[in-house]
Amino acid sequence: MSLESVRAFLAQTAPDIEIIEMQTSTATVNQAAEAHGVEPEKIAKTLSLRVGERNFLVVTSGTARLDNRKVKSTFGGKASMLDAQQVLALTGHPVGGVCPFGLATPLPVYCDISLKAFEEVVPAAGSIHAAVRIDPKRMADLVGADWVDVCQ
Repeated sequence: MSLESVRAFLAQTAPDIEIIEMQTSTATVNQAAEAHGVEPEKIAKTLSLRVGERNFLVVTSGTARLDNRKVKSTFGGKASMLDAQQVLALTGHPVGGVCPFGLATPLPVYCDISLKAFEEVVPAAGSIHAAVRIDPKRMADLVGADWVDVCQ
């Protein structure tokens, strides 16, 4: 279902982007980097967060870590990670396959400036076995993301 929602989203908004399906799991940054032959920092990981009653996604470089002070300053409070059930319910994607494409629920999406260091990143595509290769600026444009500085 979630790979299919990503497939439908890309078919409508960016038909030139190919979904890459792998036989091995790419659920973690290191697994994805190894499978796709890129450095871990080029994996675009999508974090599902909540501040107060507000849920949103933040896409960062695979090796970037959130800076709690910057997150609090940017989003107006302390962020907490959503649990696996909440992530699946809100995004339609399982943990390890979460991406900003083809979401089950419209959510605000933010891209951390850590992604701007790369011409191409590899975010998941709604499954722990699927991903795409994309310019981070194009990814942000496709999903209507705002750029933020929330990582160390």
